[in-house]
Amino acid sequence: MLPELRVLYFEDLEVGLSETLTKVIASSDVVGFAEITGDRNPIHLSEHFAARTPFGTRIAHGLYTAGLISAVLGTRLPGPGAVYISQTLNVRAPVRIGDTVDVTVTVAELVPERRRARLTCTCSVAGEVVLDGEALVKVPKKEEADPLAIRMGGRPEA
Repeated sequence: MLPELRVLYFEDLEVGLSETLTKVIASSDVVGFAEITGDRNPIHLSEHFAARTPFGTRIAHGLYTAGLISAVLGTRLPGPGAVYISQTLNVRAPVRIGDTVDVTVTVAELVPERRRARLTCTCSVAGEVVLDGEALVKVPKKEEADPLAIRMGGRPEA
């Protein structure tokens, strides 16, 4: 199920504002990510291979987990119209098939003159941080937004 769209403009943001998305990692997610990216490392795709690794079972790609951050940025905080500028990532622990990942994005800093928001990003499984980092995004102002395009999932014309 796709996250419901919520549009926030730069004027709506404040330091501390936060949004969380929860996703159960399915085998089909990992296989699909491997197909899209071409990363067919058997630690992600072969239970037999993965059983002989320190993890003992298949794990999700680190960038698949990081991609869940993009889902929050593009749909909820700040939402449609936000443009990624940069992202730092620290992969701290594996995410296994069947794990429930909580992805939390929080506004850490606002730069009004450039309409930028610095966001802290944390992915956790059962309270353990598995991935974290920071994102920098450009956020549209209300006066620049095309409401119809945003409702349709597009970007405002800026």
